[in-house]
Amino acid sequence: MPSISSQAHLPAIPPALSRTATWGLRWPVLRYVGGVVLLAAAYYGAAKLGQTLRYTASVAAIWPPAGLGIAALYLWGLRWWPGVLLGEIVVNGELLLEDSTFPVGSLLGQQAGNMAEIVVGALLLRRLIGPDAAMDRVEQVGPMLLALAAATAISATAGTVSMVAGGVVDESDAAEFWRTWWLGDTSGGLVVLPLMLAWARYPVGAWRRIRTWEGAAVIASVTALSIVASSTEEPIRYIVFPALIWAAFRFGPQGATLSVAITTGVSIGVTANDLGPFSEQTIDHSTLSTQLYIWVAALTTLFLSGVVSERERSSRELAEARRTEGARAEEERRRIARDLHDSASQALFSVVLHTRTAQKALVQEGNSASGRVAQSLAAIADLTRRVQSEMRALLSELHRGPVHDGLVAALARHASDLRSSDGLVVDVELPGPRLALSEPVETQLFAIGREALANVQKHAGASAAHVRVEAQRGQVVLEVRDDGRGFDPAAGHPGHFGLRSMRSRAAEIGGVFSISSEPGSGTLVRVCVPTETNGA
Repeated sequence: MPSISSQAHLPAIPPALSRTATWGLRWPVLRYVGGVVLLAAAYYGAAKLGQTLRYTASVAAIWPPAGLGIAALYLWGLRWWPGVLLGEIVVNGELLLEDSTFPVGSLLGQQAGNMAEIVVGALLLRRLIGPDAAMDRVEQVGPMLLALAAATAISATAGTVSMVAGGVVDESDAAEFWRTWWLGDTSGGLVVLPLMLAWARYPVGAWRRIRTWEGAAVIASVTALSIVASSTEEPIRYIVFPALIWAAFRFGPQGATLSVAITTGVSIGVTANDLGPFSEQTIDHSTLSTQLYIWVAALTTLFLSGVVSERERSSRELAEARRTEGARAEEERRRIARDLHDSASQALFSVVLHTRTAQKALVQEGNSASGRVAQSLAAIADLTRRVQSEMRALLSELHRGPVHDGLVAALARHASDLRSSDGLVVDVELPGPRLALSEPVETQLFAIGREALANVQKHAGASAAHVRVEAQRGQVVLEVRDDGRGFDPAAGHPGHFGLRSMRSRAAEIGGVFSISSEPGSGTLVRVCVPTETNGA
């Protein structure tokens, strides 16, 4: 133990630093306590909402706290279970205050079943669909329903046994009581649980997506049609489904779950006031009909929104894959250009040097410059220089891309090369220097035009070809026409591989490819591409 004198030399902790350290230790505890209280308040509010949407003092059509509690523990962890327990205690405490004769044992059994429902539901949900699910996949809907049904069965069983044991419910009514309890909890879960999962990840982004004129129209349509369907005795209760489908298609899981919540609230509220088709039945059948209506509406909308989300996700992944593939192709093109420059281009340069050396050696040895060997060397030198020129053009194209200066310039340059090398008369009709197309789209169009002209060279036996590019309203049209021998498109063509390639390229950029030809009448290749295509 230190002496008094040695203690006098220990550094003193500044008061401000001590207060900061103390506050740093207290803040996580205060934050946790605040979260527990907030969850308890939300659970209590959901319970009061469920109690207002009921037909009698003991029968509620849905029980929202079931979905809220499971979603909270699933999203933020099991450590928040005290919030659910606190909410349960407050709700049951109010029940005891309203009816002091209610058996305490039955109330405790009901509370234990509800707690087990919440905890088991969250655990099953994590086990079956993994963490961070947002109801944006079809395969998440079925396991979610399975986890919810199993968890609510625990609560319904514990609650029914407790009520029968306490004499609150007769044994003859136990099966019907269990069914009502189970369907009520499951219906509440089908409404609240997907709603929270869909909105929890990006609530601000989801709200911005729905906060549009179309979003307002969807919400208004769902509300109005739900009121009409629930207020009339005519058999039109499913008239709201087109609006639910609209919400699922246009706004995904967020819009779908919100629309289901609105439909559910309107349907139960109207029925509880003895209006609409469900209220004309006995209380048990009315409850069952309303719950099954909620089931059908919720599951249909959830499955549909999952399909739509998967389609959108597939489109985004395809677009990303194309962008990645384009970047890889660009890098590969540059690598090939470097390799060609370091190998073939240098080899050609060496051939030219050796040819010149051989020509000089012939002259020095007194051989005639017009001899056969000299002529062969001159031909080799000329061919090598032509190959060098073509190699430089190829390297330039590989480095910059074929449409680095636009589709119009690339087609004009390619047509000029054909006229000089092959003798084919290529007439070009082009618009201004730039088109409202992205570079990937122009690259694909150039490849289609080049392939079409290659087919003219190889197979058409044509003396002339005409290339036309026209920027029409909302689209760009590329046409390649020749005066060759033509063919029957239905009977095949020697350049069938090139035709498949052109069709594939047109499909990749959202274009429409067509080919018209008859024997002896030439061929017309036509591609139409919308100008809003962005190359994705």
